[in-house]
Amino acid sequence: MHPFDPLSPAEISEVTAIVRTHFPGQLPVFRFITLKEPAKLEMLPFLENEHRGLPNITRPARTSRVQVVMRSDKGENQLIELLVDLDNKRVIKNEHLVGRHSYIDADYMRLVESACLADPKVQDEIKKLKLPANSTVIVEPWAYGTDGINDMSERISMCWFYLRLLDNPDANYYAYPLDLCAEVSEELKVTKIYYLPSSQEERISDQARPFDINRIHSTVDSEYHPSLRPPPRNTTKPYQVVQPEGPSFSTQGNRISWEKWTMRVGFNYREGLTLHDIRYDGRSLFYRLSLAEMFVPYGDPRAPYPRKAAFDLGSDGAGVNANNLRLGCDCLGLIKYFDAWHNTSSGEPLKLPNVVCCHEQDDGILWKHTNFRTQNAVVARARILVLQTIITVSNYEYIFAFQFSQDASIHYEVRATGILSTCPINIGDKVPYGTIVAPGVLAPYHQHLFCLRMDPWVDGNVQNTLQVEESHAMPISDTNPFGVGYTTSSNNITEETGLDLDISKNRTFKIINEHSINPITGTPVGFKLLPSYSQMLLAHPDSYHAHRSEYAAHAVWVTRYDDEEMFPAGRHTMQSTGGEGIHSAITRRKNDGSKTSVRNEDIVLWHTFGSTHNPRIEDWPVMPMDRMVVGIKPVNFFTGNPGLDVPPSTQERNRSVLVNGDSDSLKSSSDTCCRL
Repeated sequence: MHPFDPLSPAEISEVTAIVRTHFPGQLPVFRFITLKEPAKLEMLPFLENEHRGLPNITRPARTSRVQVVMRSDKGENQLIELLVDLDNKRVIKNEHLVGRHSYIDADYMRLVESACLADPKVQDEIKKLKLPANSTVIVEPWAYGTDGINDMSERISMCWFYLRLLDNPDANYYAYPLDLCAEVSEELKVTKIYYLPSSQEERISDQARPFDINRIHSTVDSEYHPSLRPPPRNTTKPYQVVQPEGPSFSTQGNRISWEKWTMRVGFNYREGLTLHDIRYDGRSLFYRLSLAEMFVPYGDPRAPYPRKAAFDLGSDGAGVNANNLRLGCDCLGLIKYFDAWHNTSSGEPLKLPNVVCCHEQDDGILWKHTNFRTQNAVVARARILVLQTIITVSNYEYIFAFQFSQDASIHYEVRATGILSTCPINIGDKVPYGTIVAPGVLAPYHQHLFCLRMDPWVDGNVQNTLQVEESHAMPISDTNPFGVGYTTSSNNITEETGLDLDISKNRTFKIINEHSINPITGTPVGFKLLPSYSQMLLAHPDSYHAHRSEYAAHAVWVTRYDDEEMFPAGRHTMQSTGGEGIHSAITRRKNDGSKTSVRNEDIVLWHTFGSTHNPRIEDWPVMPMDRMVVGIKPVNFFTGNPGLDVPPSTQERNRSVLVNGDSDSLKSSSDTCCRL
């Protein structure tokens, strides 16, 4: 197997056997068994030899990172992390992660839901609500977002209550949030039950309010599933993607080749899709790309709503929540799927089918010019290679897609959809931090804050520099008498830091290789970040939200590379209290005298972006996708347009069909789109 390949089912089983031998007579509960990627210093010469076709005498060690939960002699759950050397079949590290908590999964959430509903005190409170006959109470557990009220030494789950009025499992229970709330301990015991506030002045209480039947409304307004709605529109005719000669990409295991691109696909329980050794026309661009974290803090300040603060990667896992993608639904055209493997709690391999789809898309015009003297036009249409994965985390869906272009640019697209997480509000009440989307249904304001991790390897050298360029107007002077001139200024960042965007100065962030100079421009080759302009975290800097999501304070961070520094909010986000993220790491290095220089060093660039989502009624009952795009584009990397050799677009090749006039008649045409 290639050193970047995720663990195989056989390797997962082998790791399980080694760990069990390490704990004789005990029953470890396996949380995850995943690849610990080889040290970068070991991988770089391996990859260089691989691309030169040279034999690799030394392969990096095959190592697995494992977390298990063990029961102590005192009856406490202990989270243990191990490193397992698969080559020598032995445990090389065993660490008790005191005060840490593992991510949550669907199996545990189902146990929490069942325990909550089975609790006699909860059933008594449900009776007090006097719910409509034949309705069903639904409990949705969430990870506890730290707020400083409870002791975080034990994992706690928040249980939000909803009502399903229809006898249909696909009915939208978010349309009927209930006033009831409960907290459940790690031992699956209900520890607190209370009622939620409605107005801005109210607080949680122990006073039950019977369900207001005036909240009941038409299914047309709140149902999204086709079986519960009127027939859909029938005005859209079939649209099919046809590639009669097959796809232009090829795969060999987890290696993809397309046009001038090559890369390797990785996948793990936490980040989901990862990409490695990304090259264009044989020139190295990035060692690794991944979405490193996502934080979703809600803006309702009334307790207990500040606990709705989800780290959807660190505390839930993009990999374990990845969808099984289906032909004709999630991706169109000729599709190559990649499967992944996780593990059960007993350590058995668990297949995650079709978690990544690979396909090509038309992306409009790549470049065009019409010679106005001859009226001859040349058009090159853009084709992109898309690697897409979709995750479902409770109410939301996120579509993540890396898009590779023929001009050597990369785009990372996030689309958010799904159902708004709702809470109850009395009819007639209003609050300033949410939108009423149905009678008695409040959709709170919230943010989605992502962090894209970029590990550059620009043109064969991992010693790179972050350069910040700004555009400034020239003052009126003898050299600028008409006041139209402007220039750029560049600053090479020398120390680890966080930086902000400034659109008024066209502030641009370039990753450059100062050791490789473009022969025409005389400047270092590089790639520049096309950021997704976004509002940063709105929570107060002294809040737990801010302490836990340090990366959300700035749009761009640059740090020195560290094999163990993969996550901008820290490795353990579940009920974290802060001080474990990217800013704290930089501060620690400064305080202990470690190197913090980032000029001509092995660096990592982190980009924070996202959405401040103040819901609209149009987001209900299911939200049309909200799109965010980050770009990475070559800047003085080539000696000209790298897409110049893309063949012109012609009718003979594309076979478009002419629609005549106002009728529905179709006619093939031999007219070309350009005269050459």
